[in-house]
Amino acid sequence: MLGGCGWRYSAAVAGLVAASESSVPRQVFENPVFDPPLTELDRRVYPELEKLGVRPVLCSDAVFLRRLYIDVLGTLPDPAEVEAFLADTNANKRAEWIERALERPEFADYWAMKWGDLLKIKAEFPVNLWPNAAQAYHRWVVESLRNNKPYDRFVREMLVANGSNFRVGPVNFYRAVQNRTPEGWASAVALAFMGTRTDAWPSNRLAGMAAFSSEIAIKPTKELKEEIICWDPDRTLTAGGTNAPPPGPRQAELPDGTVVELRGDRDPREVFADWLTTPTNAWFATAIANRVWSWLMGRGIAHEPDDLRPDNPPSIPALLRPPGAETVGSKFDLRHLIRLILCSRTWQHSSVASAADLARMEGRFAFYPMRRLDAEVLIDAINKVTGTAELYTSPIHEPFTFVQETKIAVSLPDGSITSPFLELFGRPPRATGMENERSNRPIPAQWMHLLNSSHIQRKIETSPRLAAIVSTGRPPRDIACALYLAALSRPPTEAELVRIEEYARRGVARGRELWNDVLWALLNSDEFVYRH
Repeated sequence: MLGGCGWRYSAAVAGLVAASESSVPRQVFENPVFDPPLTELDRRVYPELEKLGVRPVLCSDAVFLRRLYIDVLGTLPDPAEVEAFLADTNANKRAEWIERALERPEFADYWAMKWGDLLKIKAEFPVNLWPNAAQAYHRWVVESLRNNKPYDRFVREMLVANGSNFRVGPVNFYRAVQNRTPEGWASAVALAFMGTRTDAWPSNRLAGMAAFSSEIAIKPTKELKEEIICWDPDRTLTAGGTNAPPPGPRQAELPDGTVVELRGDRDPREVFADWLTTPTNAWFATAIANRVWSWLMGRGIAHEPDDLRPDNPPSIPALLRPPGAETVGSKFDLRHLIRLILCSRTWQHSSVASAADLARMEGRFAFYPMRRLDAEVLIDAINKVTGTAELYTSPIHEPFTFVQETKIAVSLPDGSITSPFLELFGRPPRATGMENERSNRPIPAQWMHLLNSSHIQRKIETSPRLAAIVSTGRPPRDIACALYLAALSRPPTEAELVRIEEYARRGVARGRELWNDVLWALLNSDEFVYRH
């Protein structure tokens, strides 16, 4: 053990990782024969690739299924699902399994995690929500996604919400803004729902939009930490609950330059929501189409996805139009938008590419971009493969922060509930609502944790799932196949089986210890740690 606490690490065990990754043939990851028709999205991408002299290859079935589960559900497929999909001879099976994935309950939990980052669902510092308010907010997001609530309605409910932050989840959109001024709220709305940052806006433009949220009041109640968010047309309350003089004539200006007279008989937020969510407002549809594309493809068509501006053009301008138009045409059905991207050849491209090709074709989507798994997805995957659990805690000692050990990380309702692993692997602090808060770039400390920590060592050595597989007395090749299906969502190649047999013959490890080493090697492989 390194340092007296890590894995029984040796060059021989490390060789299982290096040899496995170097000996895997390309056909494990690619399917050059599979040739489905081009979708509307592909017809915008492929002319750009032809100019570069590139003919993309699509991913293999095994890679497709693993990618689908990770990108849509935030989890690995079960070995039985992998075997069923690989054995399925239906030519349309990819589209059918996409449809199944979109209907699974894990979909709402995983996409609520993404929205939780964007909407800053986290108790106390830095946004000063209370745990039951954060969880009411998260619960509303999950239910909205589970019911496939139209995106325009989803946004509108946040913009015009009134009521208790403990009982009306969407009012916490305003509570989760650090700068609780009209300008702060306007900036939060622009970032989340228009995909734009207001720090470079002219002051008069921001002030004009801020006028729509100038009549929001936050009023405390007798219950500790509970607050009422409401429209206060006479502005008799400020955010701090003190009296304020009534306003004079009121005007507001929409981001497109339209000046609006505000009447006292209608909440200005409703006026803004009408403008923002109208089907003819390309800004709204384009922003969510670009953001969802970024979530699935690793980068926006215009990148970063929350930095839409004239001097940050999309890499393929024509590509933004179809998903935006489909979003509006489907009446803001986000599952329809996700399905549109998943069924494209572009999302199903192989990830196998040289560094030179990746640099030459950045933003052209010729390859699926390899990215390290999100922190929550990675620990859930490790736990699923080993059959172990994780302890999540919060610095806020409240019944609402208690988490059962069976809870998966992607479904944690509050960003303050965390673990050392999540912190180390880049879970965002949920302080700004910006996409770049989440970091999936590997750092040496992360690799050392996977390679040599007692945390991962214990999970492998006490793995009930591994114990169950080994105790069946199955032949070594069958045990290896079961581990590969669980960890990598594919069967091992003949070369990989031979490598394991050679390792066993050398006598470095026997019995359960041998399979501990094999599982350790799989969990430390790039193929496991990265989405590909």
